[in-house]
Amino acid sequence: MTVVLRFVDKNGYIQERLFDLIHVKETNALYLKGAIEKCLLAHKLNIENIRGQGYDGASNMRGEWSGLKALFLNECPYAYYLTFIVNIIISSAKRHDQLQAAHLAEIERLIELEELETGKGQNQIGTIKRAGDTRWGSHLGSLNSLLNMYTASCSVLQTVIKKGKGVKRGEADKAYDDMTSFEFVLVLHTMIQILGISNELCQALQRKSQDILNSMHLVSNTKILIQKLRDDGWENLLQQVLLFCNNHEIEVPNMEDHYIYGRGIFRQPKDRVTNLHYFRFDVFNAAIDS
Repeated sequence: MTVVLRFVDKNGYIQERLFDLIHVKETNALYLKGAIEKCLLAHKLNIENIRGQGYDGASNMRGEWSGLKALFLNECPYAYYLTFIVNIIISSAKRHDQLQAAHLAEIERLIELEELETGKGQNQIGTIKRAGDTRWGSHLGSLNSLLNMYTASCSVLQTVIKKGKGVKRGEADKAYDDMTSFEFVLVLHTMIQILGISNELCQALQRKSQDILNSMHLVSNTKILIQKLRDDGWENLLQQVLLFCNNHEIEVPNMEDHYIYGRGIFRQPKDRVTNLHYFRFDVFNAAIDS
């Protein structure tokens, strides 16, 4: 793998530097990400300074994924899988059809149990939205659609695990294991709340015709709402996550026990902090602070 660094120097000129070739044993996204980080660190470059490049007229911007990146850097791989899982589920027309069929079956089941309201325009069969590369608002839509089609998504992943081959089967197995964990559900709900608060501001900042006074007002309001979420939102979020886990038969850890990183044979203690401390301060607060 070759890494090329493109940057603007102090005189305003675009420069390019070709790094040494990096030998990689695996080509999955997580392995490549680790190789890139190692390469940057070797050249004393901070990954936090990377900006995304917009190719459709959008300016270079950090974007809403900063919160996801913060979670990833705090040793929470599920943030990365929020995007990775979406790509697995809708990467082919066949899986897309399986997703919609599974979603239809779930809707029919909930209606039969009288747990879902019926009416014109309700319970339409949709799909999981793929997050755009440069548009902030699209990430919120992607996460919301994943939440709404959670059961159907799990069903598709189980099908890939049973009938898939090679790398795809392994990726689906890993994705399903992560997706059915308490930590993943917590991250998913956390990011939806954060992006929901910042969505109006993000949309305003992308308009070509800027209303500076309105933007300043939105910045102020967004900061207030984000701070309120940090100060008062944890208990409400936790109750939402617990209810979701209960409805989907996801194991909930004892909040007073020491936090254990990983699942199955990969379980290991982390800094001897409680689950409550880790989930609230190292995940929830860390994402908001970012």
